[in-house]
Amino acid sequence: MLKSTYLQRVYTEVTTKDPYEREFHQTVLEFLESLDQIIDQHPEYEKKAIIETFVEPERVISFRVPWVDDQGKLHINRGYRVQFSSAIGPYKGGLRFHPTVNLSILKFLGFEQILKNSLTTLPMGGAKGGSDFDPKGKSEEEVMRFCQSFMTELQRHIGQFVDVPAGDIGVGGREIGYLFGQYRRVRGTYAAGVLTGKGLSFGGSLVRTEATGYGICYLTQEMLAKMKNDSFEGKTVVISGSGNVAIFACQKATQLGAKVVALSDSNGYIHDPNGINLDVVKDIKLGHRGRISEYAGRVPGSTYTEGFRGIWNIPCDIALPCATQNEIDGNIAKTIVKNGVMAVTEGANMPCLPEAMQVFQSAGIPFAPSKAANAGGVATSGLEMSQNSMRYSWSFEEVDRRLKDIMTNIFHNIYNAAEECGKPGDLVLGANIAGFMKVADVMLSQGLI
Repeated sequence: MLKSTYLQRVYTEVTTKDPYEREFHQTVLEFLESLDQIIDQHPEYEKKAIIETFVEPERVISFRVPWVDDQGKLHINRGYRVQFSSAIGPYKGGLRFHPTVNLSILKFLGFEQILKNSLTTLPMGGAKGGSDFDPKGKSEEEVMRFCQSFMTELQRHIGQFVDVPAGDIGVGGREIGYLFGQYRRVRGTYAAGVLTGKGLSFGGSLVRTEATGYGICYLTQEMLAKMKNDSFEGKTVVISGSGNVAIFACQKATQLGAKVVALSDSNGYIHDPNGINLDVVKDIKLGHRGRISEYAGRVPGSTYTEGFRGIWNIPCDIALPCATQNEIDGNIAKTIVKNGVMAVTEGANMPCLPEAMQVFQSAGIPFAPSKAANAGGVATSGLEMSQNSMRYSWSFEEVDRRLKDIMTNIFHNIYNAAEECGKPGDLVLGANIAGFMKVADVMLSQGLI
């Protein structure tokens, strides 16, 4: 429960204005609970209505996206862009194409993006967008036609100094290519910096594909060293999901000496006690967009089980939830703790419900929230923007080094912020405070009130 009457009022206003936006309410409440620890020391926030301003998007854009399937039938989807904050730089955040996309989810993601981008120390604001279109089961031509229609409207609202979208769930290199091609066609300009996650042949950055997964492991490695005097070496790891984030978290954890024994998708999970054969997973998921169940038929000794949440019954030393939001509730968290976990890092955006976070923190388990832990993707997007501005490309090793430095610094910034608030080890608190304070100071100095 919030102690500050000011923060109580802000939260009541948020829930009253938009009563059905459950995911957005959840992330705002978590943020306000952290702010509750310092709000009395900053009367200027209430005087200048900083918190009310912070939780309200600067702009919400909604539009229809008409497209024609291969049979000539017209379909209509909804497109969105939530431009939440441009205080410290142009709006920056991904595009998600998935049937579950709605305004609540995009506001939650855009709000988290403000804090995440702030933590990278790069000059990027916060935004998110997407559509309820589902690329799965669509032909290449159908995906292309949808992307072209989507960008025909979105291009009015973006630009390399205004808003720079990237990929997210359902939006990979293929979709980014189609989106960029349509932007270039409609605008008649080659503005490489308008999208990130591009192909290497037209302004993309090395390490961008691997960045989120690698970054999760870099931050976790630093967290283990600082808080446990330990490392990935010799540890058993369970990773939910099997998209880019999970695949490259698996790769980096393995390189750091761990054994990853499980991955999942929306249907179920695989368990390979001998350690995941990542080449097989890449062939299934990246090669022909198959289902993770195929793995069990190709790798002796592995098993596949229906129901993706069952993956958390597998004992592990390190848990990396990289699938989707709200996959771990309080009961699942208790099972993970009972099975001997020593660290939990969120790879997806908010995969742990608030009660799950409480279970981990109460058990003294180091817990890294997504707004800090999965910032590697947007950090490397920021590095891609820098390379586009210079019309230059860094080597894989150079980008990877910069990524590791950013993630290491993020950990120490949130760890130190938690200590300064008198809550040592509370990385959720630290991430919210460290991310917010930078933006709030800029809002005050620029008169963005």
